[in-house]
Amino acid sequence: MNDPHAHVRSLPPEGADASLGGGPAGGIMNDPHAHYPFAALVGQQPLQQALLLAAIDPGIGGVLVSGPRGTAKSTAARALAELLPDGRLVTLPLGASEDRLIGTLDIEAALRDGSVRFSPGLLARAHRGVLYVDEINLLPDALVDAMLDAAASGVNTVERDGVSHSHEARFVLIGTMNPEEGELRPQLIDRFGLAVELQNCFDSKVRQQIVKTRLAFDADPQAFRARYAAQQAACAERIRAAREALPRLAFDDAVHARVSELCIEAAVDGLRADLVMLRAARALAALEQSDAVTTGHVERVAVAVLWHRRRKHDESRADTPAQSASSQQSEALPDTSRTPEPDGDWGYLPPEPAGLTKVKGVIPLPAHPAKKR
Repeated sequence: MNDPHAHVRSLPPEGADASLGGGPAGGIMNDPHAHYPFAALVGQQPLQQALLLAAIDPGIGGVLVSGPRGTAKSTAARALAELLPDGRLVTLPLGASEDRLIGTLDIEAALRDGSVRFSPGLLARAHRGVLYVDEINLLPDALVDAMLDAAASGVNTVERDGVSHSHEARFVLIGTMNPEEGELRPQLIDRFGLAVELQNCFDSKVRQQIVKTRLAFDADPQAFRARYAAQQAACAERIRAAREALPRLAFDDAVHARVSELCIEAAVDGLRADLVMLRAARALAALEQSDAVTTGHVERVAVAVLWHRRRKHDESRADTPAQSASSQQSEALPDTSRTPEPDGDWGYLPPEPAGLTKVKGVIPLPAHPAKKR
């Protein structure tokens, strides 16, 4: 089949659905809507590391960023795209349909002349770039599943009425959410490779530095970006070099052992955490131009790998003993707290056990004589 990206590259961006920018050397400095530089982010080291690791190895499976409003979640996502070779940022709107995300097939043409006509979706546009999804917790589960499948495999497959078409879709998936607006299902959260929880900043010095840098950018974006141009170019080069170094890095037994220990301690479900932790540790080693993956790399990526997989388990495990003790106590003690109220609504009260008293000397009633015919 023909490569759909030959057509995707010629498609113009559609408003807010896909904003395509040039790479670090693509002349974006003259763009009046240029993004805030990745290198200028303040107080976001864990988030920056997670995004860089996902950019080096998109097979990690994307990054879930959870935090309150105004914590630079979307700013960091847009800034990362500029560091990638194609500098492509595709934004998935909340109201997007499944066809708009994965693409559509012309079934009539396939049945008429046997040819497959594929109209690329946003996954095709995001190839070699960043797919950014704000408020991902508000999307239908089917869309989230499709994005996670493509992010992990690097391939998007569209099937309609027995006709199938596949194309490459290697992109960095970044999903952001405010937990106050609802959570993702545990099954979907677990499929994100890395997760970072952002908090409001209550350090006065850091807070002032964040505000000052933002004001400087808003006052003169081009001059501000010029001050960080060298750092941006260096960061883009580190990503390129790290991608090339990935195949040369292997895991020794000590690394495997430490990964297993951490995942067992966290009591995670399945083996996805082990695989993601190994890939993330290798990406970090490549980013730092290390000769080998070490247990130190494993330790530094463990939090981002395990945070969203361990949290719910720990909470449920912490609740279990208390609930069990409460249940045992309620069974052992008689229930004397329930007293009927004259005006109470008995239709909503649970039934209470009735006491039984043994009666002696009960005289049985005579049986009815059989009727004569």
